[in-house]
Amino acid sequence: MIRQEDRELYDALVRASRKGRRCVLATIVSTRGSTPRKVGAKMLVEPDAGLVGTVGGGCGEGEVIEAARKVLSTGKPTMVRVDLTRDFLSLSPAVCGGIMDVFVEAVEPALEVAADGKGADPGPDAAPPTGPAALDGSPDPGVASDG
Repeated sequence: MIRQEDRELYDALVRASRKGRRCVLATIVSTRGSTPRKVGAKMLVEPDAGLVGTVGGGCGEGEVIEAARKVLSTGKPTMVRVDLTRDFLSLSPAVCGGIMDVFVEAVEPALEVAADGKGADPGPDAAPPTGPAALDGSPDPGVASDG
């Protein structure tokens, strides 16, 4: 079952795609220690519509939003390390004591979106998905398996 926050993010992604707008998807891919969100949490940065979802708020989320702006202009994905271990004497509630790695990637509008909101079949010659979008448990076609 899909969580409501994920449904809202995916719906926003489809809307942006239908309007031909590029946006940026930020996904927490690893955490260590105490963090406000866990692996798999996502945030969509859509320039014309704002933010959907969160990777934790505060200064750390600000770092991710800044990286998203750069990714939006360059199209090159990046990894952002959000260090929440610094300055325990700070008055900021954003210091949780952990570290999060957030993968930030541009999402181009689909060439064609079906009426049900699903993208058109890319065909047999399409490149396999990469990044967190491919972290669904399926084997990476570029990596040999033991079995």
